[in-house]
Amino acid sequence: MRLREIDFGAAVPIEGYGEGFFRIAGQAVRAPLMVNKKGAKPWGGYEDFASLKAFCEDVDVLLVGTGQEISHIPPSFRSILEQAGVGIEVMSSLSACRTYNVLLSEERRVAAALFAVEC
Repeated sequence: MRLREIDFGAAVPIEGYGEGFFRIAGQAVRAPLMVNKKGAKPWGGYEDFASLKAFCEDVDVLLVGTGQEISHIPPSFRSILEQAGVGIEVMSSLSACRTYNVLLSEERRVAAALFAVEC
């Protein structure tokens, strides 16, 4: 099997994580945060609809990383984003990071909203 390095082009992948942060573009960004191909920004959590909705303007799917374990998201949160035409996939934050990078490498229109993990 041949292995090749993934080329993300100008897009910004998630490079790693630690206690309460994610490493993006060489910088440790405190969680919760939102990330797309252009970079990362702080996120106010489930009540912060407006900034997340604007952040997902050019996105088809939003991966919601609920922390160390997968958990339910508020129905109103899901409803508002789905009404804006954004598909939502809920998973643990670590799974969301991996899935985000795979979809990003496929040049998909993806973003992630991530809560912190414990190490």
